[in-house]
Amino acid sequence: MSKVKAWISAARLRTLPLSVSGIIVGSVLGSENFLKTSIFWLAILTTLGLQILSNFANDYGDGVKGTDNEDRVGPERALQSGIISKKEMFLGISVTAVLTMIIAISLIYVSFGKEQFLYSLFFFILGLAAIISAIKYTMGTSAYGYRGLGDIFVFIFFGLVSVVGCYFLFVKQLRFEVFLPAITIGLLSTAVLNLNNMRDHKGDKKSGKNTLVVKLGLQKARIYHFCILFMAMFSILIYTYLTYSRITNYVYIVAFIPIVMHIVKVKKTKEAKALDPELKKIALTTFLIAILFSLGQIL
Repeated sequence: MSKVKAWISAARLRTLPLSVSGIIVGSVLGSENFLKTSIFWLAILTTLGLQILSNFANDYGDGVKGTDNEDRVGPERALQSGIISKKEMFLGISVTAVLTMIIAISLIYVSFGKEQFLYSLFFFILGLAAIISAIKYTMGTSAYGYRGLGDIFVFIFFGLVSVVGCYFLFVKQLRFEVFLPAITIGLLSTAVLNLNNMRDHKGDKKSGKNTLVVKLGLQKARIYHFCILFMAMFSILIYTYLTYSRITNYVYIVAFIPIVMHIVKVKKTKEAKALDPELKKIALTTFLIAILFSLGQIL
C-alpha cells in the first residue's frame, strides 16, 4: 500500500456519510433553502474535519497503546501497518485539528457576525470541546474510549450537537421537537460505535480497552444495540407525529427496512468478523434516513 492510500485508509471514508447526517437534518429543519447557504457547507466541512480528526486520533491512540495488533478483527490500521509513522500521524492530527478549527471559526462568524458575541463564544467553546473530544477518544492516559464512555460522547456530538447546534446556527433559537430527530441520529451513530466494539470486543478486552461492550459482555451488548435502534426509530416517528403536515413527512420509514434486517442479522451472527459488513450498512442507513427525512420536509 502506498503512503497516499494509507492516509486515505486512515481517514476512513466510509465513516464520512454518517458524520454529516446530523448536519443535514439540522439544516433542513432550520431552512428549506439550506443547500444555498454558506452555513450549511461550512458546517459540513467542520464535521468532516472532526470525523477525519477522530479517525486519525483513533488510529494513533490504538496504535501507540498496542490495541491494534494481530488479534484485530477489522481492517489493518495505517499506524499498525507501519506505512505511516507515529510522528507522521501526530503531524496529520495536528494539521487536521488546526484546519478544522479555522473552518469552525469561519462558520461561527458567518452565522453570528460581530453582533452576537455570546453566541459566538459559546459555539467557539463547543467547537473546541468537539476537537478535544475527537482527539481524546483513544489518545492519552485518560482516553475516554478506554473507560466505556465513547457511546455518550458520540450521542452528544454526532446527535444533539450536530442536529440541534446546526438548527440553532440558522434560526438562533431552540425548539423542543428538534431534539427528537437529534436523538435519532445520535442513537444510530452510537449503534455504529457499539457494533464496531462488538466486532472488536475480544481484542479490546485482551488489550485493556474497556469499551461499553467489554463492560457489558457481548450478549448484553446485543440487547443494548437492539434497544438503541428501536429507540432511534421511535424518536423520529414521534417528531413526525407532533409536526405532521403531509404524508411525505413519513418517507424516511423506507429506511427502517434495512435497520430491521440488520437487527435480524446481528441477532443470528455468532462470529465477530461477520459483523464488519454491518458497520457500513447501518452507517449508510443513517445517512439515508437523513436524506429521506430532509426530502420529506421539503416536498
